[in-house]
Formats: sequence, structure tokens, C-alpha cells
Amino acid sequence: MYLKSLEISGFKSFAKKDSLDFTSPISAIVGPNGSGKSNVAEAFRFVLGEQSLKSLRGKRGEDLIFSGSKNERSLNRAGVKVIFDNITRFLNIDFDEVSIERVVFKDGVNQYFINGTQVRLKDIIELLAGANIGSSGHHIISQGEADRILSVNIKERREMIEDALGLKIYQYKISESEKKLDKVEENLQSVESLRREIKPHLRFLEKQVKKIEQSVELRDKLRDLYKEYFKREDVYLKYQKNYIREHKNPLEEKMRVLNEDLADAKEILRKESNSSPKDNQELIEIEERLSEKRKERSNLTREIGQLEGMIVFEERRIVREESRQKEEDDRVIKFKDVKNFLFDLQDSFEEYKNISITDALDKIKHSISFFLSQNSKTAENVQIDKSEIDKLKREKNEMERKLEVVVREEKELAETFENIKKQFEKDKDSSRIAELKIFEINAKKAEAEARLNSIKELEYKVGMEDENFKRELNEAFVLAGRESTQFFGFQITEEEVMREERKLQMERGREIEKIKIKLEDMGAGSSEEVLKEYEDVKNREEFLTREIEDLEKSAISLKDLIMELKEKLNVEFRDGTEKINKQFSEFFSLMFGGGRAELLIVKNKKRRRNDFGLDLEGETADMEDEEETEEGIDINVSLPNKKTKGLQMLSGGERSLTSIALLFAMSQIKPPPFIILDETDAALDEANSRRYGDMIESLSKYSQLILITHNRETMSRAGILYGITMGMDGVSRLLSVKLEEAVKVAK
Repeated sequence: MYLKSLEISGFKSFAKKDSLDFTSPISAIVGPNGSGKSNVAEAFRFVLGEQSLKSLRGKRGEDLIFSGSKNERSLNRAGVKVIFDNITRFLNIDFDEVSIERVVFKDGVNQYFINGTQVRLKDIIELLAGANIGSSGHHIISQGEADRILSVNIKERREMIEDALGLKIYQYKISESEKKLDKVEENLQSVESLRREIKPHLRFLEKQVKKIEQSVELRDKLRDLYKEYFKREDVYLKYQKNYIREHKNPLEEKMRVLNEDLADAKEILRKESNSSPKDNQELIEIEERLSEKRKERSNLTREIGQLEGMIVFEERRIVREESRQKEEDDRVIKFKDVKNFLFDLQDSFEEYKNISITDALDKIKHSISFFLSQNSKTAENVQIDKSEIDKLKREKNEMERKLEVVVREEKELAETFENIKKQFEKDKDSSRIAELKIFEINAKKAEAEARLNSIKELEYKVGMEDENFKRELNEAFVLAGRESTQFFGFQITEEEVMREERKLQMERGREIEKIKIKLEDMGAGSSEEVLKEYEDVKNREEFLTREIEDLEKSAISLKDLIMELKEKLNVEFRDGTEKINKQFSEFFSLMFGGGRAELLIVKNKKRRRNDFGLDLEGETADMEDEEETEEGIDINVSLPNKKTKGLQMLSGGERSLTSIALLFAMSQIKPPPFIILDETDAALDEANSRRYGDMIESLSKYSQLILITHNRETMSRAGILYGITMGMDGVSRLLSVKLEEAVKVAK
């Protein structure tokens, strides 16, 4: 025997603590109507975890607590404890004796205990399910529930039989697995949603990282180019500065001496009387004009050089502006800004519900246009002003035309000067000595002046290149780092630098300028922050991908488990149904003295209409009906000596006998540790009561029986009787009644 005792305290009509000891295979509980007998059966339901207050004949938790009477005060709690003998370990817990207790308080709070330790309701349900026990089912049967197995539909009847066969644990596992599957699929959708949300941002960051990688490559390339460029430029400038220093001062000194000699010669020429004043004056004027033209040519050449430098600067500015304008087509808007814009646009949809589609589209179009205008460069920022370079080019062209005229005039004056010189050389008399000296001095002066002007032009050019060199060093330091300016280790000789054509160095400069523009267009944002964010988002995306894979595997595993459990449930259900059928037929024949009864596994097809939303025309679209298959249990009976077939043709007594036969048959297949029968024999006559008593004795060989009854025949089969009475104070009291006194108590 598994059931040892039941303790009731403050539960319904039991104000005092009472205990029922079940030391006999059959125990009977008797007493007058309204004394509280059925409260004992409900106490069993309560302690075994029943959650339906309706099944316990209550509406609230406090309805289960003794509410007080004339002589007894109301209580704040009710408790029921059931104690099992677990030596055989029919309960999956390592204790020889197991107590299960439930306490309810007036505020509706419930507490559950196993051997005095507070646990969850789930823990109690799982423990009892393994022993084929529950808060309701085939082992706790009231008079109304006995007939219920005949009146329910085929699906509910199948569930009752599954419970009797101990298959509830499968249903519980299937239910738990389906809940887990729903949770897994919900998590899967959530994770996929998160992954879809960060995917665009990850793509954006990947582009940014690619830009950063490209900028790193460009900086490395720029650094190498800078080192060679700076080294060559440094060698070139030092060589030219040294050359200017060595040649400019001697030429200036020579020019000073020649100018003094020329002044002396001119003074002598004026004093000589045998010279032609006209010829002398003409010679002096030609020499002065030639000198002026040479100065003018030198100045124009210098100004043209300055204009060329200014034009190069403007061309660089225009190239940069054009490059930035081209980059506008590939402009990237921050993901955060796009996301916020979409949220704002989604909020606006609520406002558009009451306006026409055309107006709504116009508003959406306006919102998008405004967003794009806010995140684009203004026209002033991308406009390229080419007027300045055009002006400089016009000035340069004008200077070049003036230079051509000056060069031509200089050439003509030089030719005139040479002709007079040749004429004087022919005459070689004493009167022409001064003129010849002036010619010689002018020739030397012209040569020295030309060389000095060349040196000065070179000096100006070198000065501009030196300024550009220093500016490039500063830009290199900012754009490519200190290493790019550490060019002294680059190995190259002065001879190699000066032997190379200057245009090759200029090409290197243009290549550097192109890379600089690209780097500037890539932006100067913090690459470390972008890389860190990229790593974080990438790790997050990889984590979500792994989560999705794990969840998909879990979903597949749960689906396989559910399928396996359902298959096992079906196999055991069919095997169990066959066994119940055999017992059912025997009990039915015993109860009716013949006849036939059987359980049939049937499938009913049901149609379910699918109603979808409005179609494009605004009318309800009814799709084709879907067909569902529902499997359940039907009962077929045939009474002896009658043509009655089918449950609907049975009388009340016949239905009672049929239900009892079926319930007892179900109990025989997988007997529960105990069965509680609450006045299931109330509708039986004397002959059938004897048959009922015989079946009870047969059933007691497999399960302990607790019988709540008024039937004398049933009482006679019990080994122990408990009498319940209720006095004027409304409190149920438990009495031990001897067998010979049972009839008196039951009246």
C-alpha cells in the first residue's frame, strides 16, 4: 500500500486538524449528506495540485479556508498533507516516506512542500506524473465524473484514457517541448530581427574600414614618395643655393666695376674734340636703351614666373574642389541619422491615415527631400570659381606678349650696337679708342648682366621652391606623420639629382598632390573609433549568427523530440486501448450479465474556414476551407436481450453501469497507487451493487480504494470505515466507526 495518511487542517468544513490513516486496501468514508464527505475527495484534489477553484467548489482561494461559525473563529490558512510509503520508489525521489503538503492563505497565495521543503507546483506535478497520479483524472472519480466519460466528445475521451494509461507524462513533455519551441522560435525571430537591424550598419562600417585600409595604404605610399621627393628637393635646393651664393656676389662686384669703367670711358669720350658729338650721343643713347630693355625683360620674366606660381596654386585649388564635388555623388549618410529618420517617418504614418494617398505620398516625398537636403552639401560649398585663374592666365598672356616685344626690341638694339661696334673697329684710329673701350665694357657688362639676371631669376625660382618645400614638409607631417619628413636616410647622390630632368621631380609632386586629395576626400575622422565600432558590431553580428545557428539546431532538436514523443504516445495509446478494450468487455458483461462493449479509435474530419483580410477592392476574400483531422475514442455498446446500440439509447442506470465498467477497466491496465470513488454507486440497485462490490474487491488487488458511499453493500467490502458528522457549529468531525455500527452511521 502506497497511501499512508491524509491530514486536513482548516480546509473547508474541517476547522480542526484531522487525520485519516489508510491501513486497509479498501477504506470507506460514510456520513449524512452535507457532513463534509466530499470535502475529503476535494482535499485530495487540492493537495495534488488542482488549480481550478470551480472543481473545488469555490470562487476564490479564501473559499477553501474555514470561514468560522457560532462557536469557532475563522482561520487565515488551510492546509492538506498527504503521506506516501515510498520504499518501492514508485515516486522518483530518494526518500522512504514522502509527504506532499499544500497551504493556501486568505490572500490567495499558495505554498507547496515536499518533505517540509518549499517547492514549485511544477515540481509536484512532475513528481506525481511519473507515478500516474494527478489532481484529477481516472483515480479521483465523483458521481458526476463517472458519467462524464460517456458524455464528452471523442477528443476529451481520448485524453481521459491517455491519463489512465499513464501517458500524461508524454503530454506534459510534449506541451513543455512545444512551449520551449515557441520560445526558441520567438527568440529566433528576435535575434534575426536584431541581426537584420545591424546588417546595414555593418555594411556601412565595412565601407568605412575599407576606406581606412585604403587610406593606410595611400599614407604608406605617400610616405615613401615623400621621402624620395623631399630628399631630391633638399639636395636640389642646397645645390642651387650654393651655386647662387658662389656666382651672384662675384657678378655683382664685376657689374659694379664695369659700371665705373663705363662711366669713365663715357667721360673721356665727351672730352675728346676729334669725336663726332652726334656719333657719341647716339652710342650713349643706344647703350642706355639696350640696358633698359634688358632690365625690362628681366622684370617681365620674373613677373611671368610669379604668375605661373599663382596659376599652379589656383589649378590645385580647382582640382581639389572638383574632386570633392565628385565625391558628393558617393556621399554616405550616417546609419544613425537614417535610422532616426525612418522612425520619424514611421511615426508620421499615423497622421497620414485620414488623408488621401496622393497627399500622403506628397508629404513623404517632401520629408525625404528635406532629409537629403539636410545631409548634402550646399550649392555654395560645391561651386567652383574659375574666374581668378582665367584672370591670371590673361595677365600671363599679356606679359608674354610684352616680353616678346621687349625681346624683339632688345635684339634690334643689340644688332644696332654691334653694327656701330664693327664700324668703329674698322676705323681703329686714335679718335676711336674711347668708343672701342665703351663697346668692350658694354659687351662685358651685357654678358655679366645677362648672367646676373639669370642668377636672380634662378634665385627667385629657388626661393619659391624653397617655400613650397617647407609648406610640403608641414603638410606631410600633418597628413602622413613625422616619419614622412625623416628623409635624410634616403640614399641618393647630388650627381644623380642634378643629372635628372626637373620635370620628373614635378611629376612626383603631382603624384603626391593626387594622393593628398584622395586622403583629404576620405575624411579625417578618428579611424580608431571607427575600427573599434566595426569590431564591436562585427563581433555582435558573429555572436548573433552563432545564436541563430544554435537556436535553429535547438528548434530542429525540439521538433524531432516532439515528433518522437507523439509517435511513442500513439503507439502506447493504441496498445493500451486494446488492453482496456479487453477489460472493458469483461466488466461490461459482468455488470449486465452479457452483451458487448468496445472502444473504437475514430477520426473525424472538420472543416475550418480561413477568412483573410480585405482584398484590393475592399471586399472580404474567403479562401478555400481547410480540412482538419481529429482523432479520438468512440464507444460502441450492445446490451444483452435488447436491440439497444449506442450510448444515446442507454437509461440512466445503464449509463452508470457502463461508465463504471469502463473506469474500472481503465484502472486495471495501469493501476494508480490509489483510487477515490465519490458516491459512484449512488444510482445502483441492490443486484448491481453486489456486482459493483465484486469489482471493487477485484480492483483493490491493484490499487488502494477510498470509497465515499451511502451504499451498504459497498461499505461491507471496506476494511476500515471513517464516519464524518457535522454538528450545529458547522464543523466536520472525523470518527472511527466499527463495522457493525456502519449501517447506523450511514443512515
